[in-house]
Amino acid sequence: MDRSKQIIRTSVVGIVANVLLASFKALVGLLAHSVAIVLDAVNNLSDALSSVITIIGTKLSVRPADRKHPFGYGRVEYFTAIIIAVIVLTTGITSLVESVKKIITPTEPDYTTVTLIVIIVAILAKLALGLYVRGQGKKLDSDALLASGSDALFDAIITLATLVSAGIMLIWNVSLDGYLGVLISLVIIKAGIEMLASPINQLLGAQVSPELIREIKAEVAAIEGVQGVFDIILHGYGPNLSIGSLHVSVPDTMTAHEIHGLSRDIAEMMLLRHGIVMTVGVYAYATGDSANAKLQKDVVQTLARQEHVLQVHGFYYNDKDKSVSVDVVPDLSVTDDAAFTRLLLDQLKAAVPDTPVYILIDHNYSD
Repeated sequence: MDRSKQIIRTSVVGIVANVLLASFKALVGLLAHSVAIVLDAVNNLSDALSSVITIIGTKLSVRPADRKHPFGYGRVEYFTAIIIAVIVLTTGITSLVESVKKIITPTEPDYTTVTLIVIIVAILAKLALGLYVRGQGKKLDSDALLASGSDALFDAIITLATLVSAGIMLIWNVSLDGYLGVLISLVIIKAGIEMLASPINQLLGAQVSPELIREIKAEVAAIEGVQGVFDIILHGYGPNLSIGSLHVSVPDTMTAHEIHGLSRDIAEMMLLRHGIVMTVGVYAYATGDSANAKLQKDVVQTLARQEHVLQVHGFYYNDKDKSVSVDVVPDLSVTDDAAFTRLLLDQLKAAVPDTPVYILIDHNYSD
């Protein structure tokens, strides 16, 4: 079963569980003549909304690419997760308001055996549902399922707080409804904000995981002819598709035909293994004992010795004007590119006094 079908199946389980729980509460509420339990049953039906939203979002996200959206609709999943996170956040704020009202104007709750049974059943059902949906969310890398599962878990926590309050009320005749409600509400609000952060960061272009970058570098570097992998940039278009680019360093003795084959091999491997549409650029490094190779060595080694320099690559000698261009990756402490470039050029004057050098500060976008 593919990922989208598993997400939809998990969401259907959420809908069925909430409908069954709502039916149970409604039946008990009607038999016990409890308006509160019947209203709680209606609340469970609204909880199924997050699962419905997840299904709709998943269906939209797998639509094929078209002229208006050439990279598909995968980012719809991020919007789905945002909507569910807003629902969680709204729940927390609403709960906070109601809890503060209970503190300002305390009311004495009336707990019966039937009420306590319904509360216990609701806690167990919501805990099981929340853990299952969150587990599937982690397995399938679905922010929407993670948010939906968290929504169910927070419902269980709120209901558990009600149970604890009921126990305290029955034993010591002290009502802590409002205070426990405020504490739980603040936890839910904090979690809702954190839930919003993940999909919003994805839409804004969050940094790719270092583990994936290391894996890509290792895979590409293992290909015959590749001497280095640089400048990896990835843009996510949903969990199943990314668009990106990278540069590889190859010997200057490789022919255009060989480079063409190499770049195709890398692109095909990235698409099959990671779902990445990868554009491959090429840096040629000088080989042998030529003057160009010696010049390359002098420039690269001089720059690599400088403080705050993480990497030097992309060396290129221009035969027309006898100049050199090179890329330098600084550490995060470098904030003034122009000043840092002047410092590096001063250090190069002694090593290559007669050669104009152009330095491109190449910030690290991936590691």
